[in-house]
Amino acid sequence: MPEQFREAQGQWLDRVAVAESMIPLIGKLYREHNVVTSIHGHRLINLSAIEIIKAHRYARRVNDIELDLATTLPILEHLAGLELGTASVDLGQLATRYDAQGGDLDTFLRAELAEVLGTQNGDSGADVVLYGFGRIGRLLARILIGHAGSGLGLRLRAIVVRRNGEGDLAKRASLLKRDSVHGPFAGTISVDTENNTILANGTLIQVIYSDDPATIDYTAYGIDDAIVVDNTGRWRDEEGLSQHLRSKGVARVLLTAPGKGSLRNVVHGINHEDITEADRIISAASCTTNAITPVLKALDDRFGIEHGHVETVHSFTNDQNLIDNFHRGDRRGRAATLNMVITETGAAKAVAKALPSFAGKLTGNSIRVPTPDVSMAVLNLTMATDVDRETVNDYLRQVALNSNLRQQIDYVESGEVVSSDFIGTTRAGIVDGLATIASGRNLVVYVWYDNEFGYSSQVIRIVEYLGGVHPPVVPSRRELDQLGI
Repeated sequence: MPEQFREAQGQWLDRVAVAESMIPLIGKLYREHNVVTSIHGHRLINLSAIEIIKAHRYARRVNDIELDLATTLPILEHLAGLELGTASVDLGQLATRYDAQGGDLDTFLRAELAEVLGTQNGDSGADVVLYGFGRIGRLLARILIGHAGSGLGLRLRAIVVRRNGEGDLAKRASLLKRDSVHGPFAGTISVDTENNTILANGTLIQVIYSDDPATIDYTAYGIDDAIVVDNTGRWRDEEGLSQHLRSKGVARVLLTAPGKGSLRNVVHGINHEDITEADRIISAASCTTNAITPVLKALDDRFGIEHGHVETVHSFTNDQNLIDNFHRGDRRGRAATLNMVITETGAAKAVAKALPSFAGKLTGNSIRVPTPDVSMAVLNLTMATDVDRETVNDYLRQVALNSNLRQQIDYVESGEVVSSDFIGTTRAGIVDGLATIASGRNLVVYVWYDNEFGYSSQVIRIVEYLGGVHPPVVPSRRELDQLGI
C-alpha cells in the first residue's frame, strides 16, 4: 500500500474516531440539559460521525476555515460538565472566538455562556396542534418530533384533518414517513387505528377528525393552552381563524400563510418581539417574505435602500395543475411541470407589514418553474449610496456568521451550487455571493430559499416564541450595527 494512501486513510479514520466520541456528548447535552449544539446554525443532534465531519467542513463556506474537530471536542467535553439551562449553543462561534481570544477554556466558556449558566429547567413546555397535514404540516411535524427531546420545549400533541375514507390514518402516516423531496423520516413510525394515534420516535400524536375548527374539545385529549398552527390556508383573516379560539383548550392561533386585514404578519428575527399578549391570532407571512425581509433589513441598515423590485423564481406548488385544466387563478391552470408561469406575489408589499419603513418601496412579481422545491428571489435595488460588490458580500457574510440574523440568513460562494443543494436548509434565505452585482447605486442580490423546509423552520421559531420555549442562542449575537464593517 502506498505511503500517501496509508497516511490519508489514517488521518480520515482519526477524524472519524474523534467525531464518534462527540456523539454521546451531544446526546447527553440534549437529553439532560435540553441544550442543542450546532456549528454555524447546523444542528448536530442525531448526526452520524460522517455528518459531524461535514458540519465542521461547512464552516469553510462561512469564514474560509474548516473547523478542526480537535478544537470543538474539548469545548463539548467542558460543556457536558457545566450546569446549563435550555440553550442553543453554536460550537462554531465558540471555537472561533476562543481561537481569537485564547486563555483558560473554563473561564472563557463561563463568560460566553453566562446567560444560560446555572439556570434551572422546569417541567414546562407548550402543546402544539397542527390543523391540516399537507406539505407544510408534515414538515412542521418532522421538525417538532425531531426537537421533542425531554419534552421541555414544544410538544406535538395532535393533528386535525378531515377523514378521507378507509385507510386514512395509515396513508397520512405513510406521507409523514416518506417524502419525495425531503427523503425518508429519520426514525420509526407506527399507527394505532383503534385510538387514532401516530407514534413517531416516542412522540404520541392524536389524530382528530373534524370538519369544524370551532367544536373540538382538545382538553378531552389532555391538551390545554395549545398553539394551533393552521396550515390549511382555508382561512386567512381574523374572522375565519377565530373559529379555532372557540374550541376548548386553544390559547393562540398561527397561520402559515400571509394574513389578511389587520392580522399581524410576523417574520422571526425581524418583528417577532412585537407580538403582545393581545395577539391571539397571528400570521407567519409567506416563504418569500421570510426569505427576503431579513436580507433587505440587513442591507437597509448598512447602506440604505431607496426602492427596488423583487422577482421570485418559485417552485410550483400544490395549488397548480399537473396538466392543463380549469383554475380560478390567471395562468395557474396550465401544466405546472411543463411551463414557466408568470404570476403575482404579495411578498414585496408584505415586507412592509414586518418592516414598516419599506412601505411603498418595493414592487414584485413571480415566475413559477417546474421544480418541486427551493426557490430564488432576485432583489434589484436602488441604494441610498454607491456600493461595491466586495463590500456588500463581506458584510452579508458577516451577517450570516455573527449577527442577530444568523438563524435567518446564510451565505454561500460557490460556482457549482444549484437549487437542489439547498433542500432542507433551516435558514430563511441564503445569499449567493457570486451572483451579486453592484454598479454605483444599483445592487442586485440573489437569495435562495427552501420554500418548504426553510419556511417551516421559521414557523417553528415563532411557535417557540409564542410558547415561551425558544432557546437562547449563545454565544451572544451582535446587532447589525455592531459588525464593524
